[in-house]
Amino acid sequence: MSSKAWKGALLVGISIALGVAGGYWFAQPRMSAVPGVALEQGTEASAERKVLYWYDPMVPQQKFDKPGKSPFMDMQLVPRYADAKGDSAAVQIDPSLTQNLGVRLATVSRGVFASSLDVVGVLAFNERDVAVIQARTAGFVERVYARAPGDVIKANAALADILVPEWAGAQEEFLALKRNGDAGLLAAARQRLRLTGMPTALIAQVERSGKVQPTLTLTSPIAGVLQELNVREGMTVASGETLARVNGLSSVWLAVAVPESEAGSIVIGQAAEAHFPAFPGVVLKGTVSAILPETNPDSRTLRVRIELPNPEGRLRPGLTAQVSLRRATEQSVLWVPSEAVIRTGRRALVMLAEDAGRYRPVEVQLGQDNDGKTAILKGLEEGQQVVTSGQFLLDSEASLKGIVAGSLEMSAPSATTSALHEADGQVVEINSKEVTLAHGPFKTLGMPGMTMTFPLANPALMQGLKAGDKVRIAVSQTDDGLRVERLEKTGSQP
Repeated sequence: MSSKAWKGALLVGISIALGVAGGYWFAQPRMSAVPGVALEQGTEASAERKVLYWYDPMVPQQKFDKPGKSPFMDMQLVPRYADAKGDSAAVQIDPSLTQNLGVRLATVSRGVFASSLDVVGVLAFNERDVAVIQARTAGFVERVYARAPGDVIKANAALADILVPEWAGAQEEFLALKRNGDAGLLAAARQRLRLTGMPTALIAQVERSGKVQPTLTLTSPIAGVLQELNVREGMTVASGETLARVNGLSSVWLAVAVPESEAGSIVIGQAAEAHFPAFPGVVLKGTVSAILPETNPDSRTLRVRIELPNPEGRLRPGLTAQVSLRRATEQSVLWVPSEAVIRTGRRALVMLAEDAGRYRPVEVQLGQDNDGKTAILKGLEEGQQVVTSGQFLLDSEASLKGIVAGSLEMSAPSATTSALHEADGQVVEINSKEVTLAHGPFKTLGMPGMTMTFPLANPALMQGLKAGDKVRIAVSQTDDGLRVERLEKTGSQP
């Protein structure tokens, strides 16, 4: 290459290098400025976004005033922002997605609510239908008929023949007076026969036949089961001795065990239906005749007696039955499908469907259950819609967002029945509804010291307290988290 050509190439290379360097120099301020602006805008946006409080998604009802680790779970607290979109007390879902999520709704209805309680029962003898056969006077057993305990006998069935020597002399005297024709003496003799224990039918037989009848045939006054037969041929019986006992079968008792939680709905005269495995397809109807006064301490059940007619004698003690106790409320009540109810163990919730795809948890007070329906005593109104499918997914989402169902204002006394947990602290802020406290550890809860906001159990707790006061705190554990039950000033106050 000539020197002239080499110089030209060198000049071109220098020009290219200067162009690249110049372009980079001019572009550098622009490139660095863009990220700087974006970062600055992001920082300002974060700074402007106000945090209302921090919470643990697993215990969303408890609020904290600063970030950190949850005292309940091994996880970081989540912020709740003031500019969060949508209703802060409801879960919002695009209506077009509800079908994909499997969400189904049902309307809260009103009507007369009939229900039944299904229990198991065992047949027993009707202890009111009992005949006890006793010896009216001393005598000897001459004959025992072919009977044994457990036999089913008819009314007036013969059991044994008893020879009563005392009756022979009394009957001879009575017949002699009858032959003499003295009406007064005859009436006195007839009365004497009655006093010896002689049945009226036997006296009439002696008077009609004119022959002495010293033998008495014991018979059963009712039809039923021969429970006892205490006579043997040749034995001596004493006056008043029980010789036989018969239990009637015209009606039987069905003893059922009712859980104590359902005992309040059982009343005497209540209708019942019994289904026996021994008689498939047969439904026997009866009524509650008695509610026994004691509850079984082991099974926590109440014994209820149902009386069933037994005209054909097919029902025998010892048979088991499936029993339906019919219950009906004459008043119209609200009800929802039972599948809509979420039972947490301490309270019951439903997911209430609102406009624009919003769903909120609502606490309800439950009544009776029957045939897939549950009566609602408090918490809902007729015509509202509740979620019957997908409610657990919505409830989980509500918990993650810190949405908690408000407690029902029950008519019961507001005094807490749970244990109180105490700690020392200082009032940061207080009003009639809640108090913010910088408290020490609650040792019985395993909870470290921190600054938290608690609801007050009673607005009167704020009386005489102000920010900066040192207090002794007593809280209780409720469905909605910790609640202040007592606030007492302690130590010297500023």
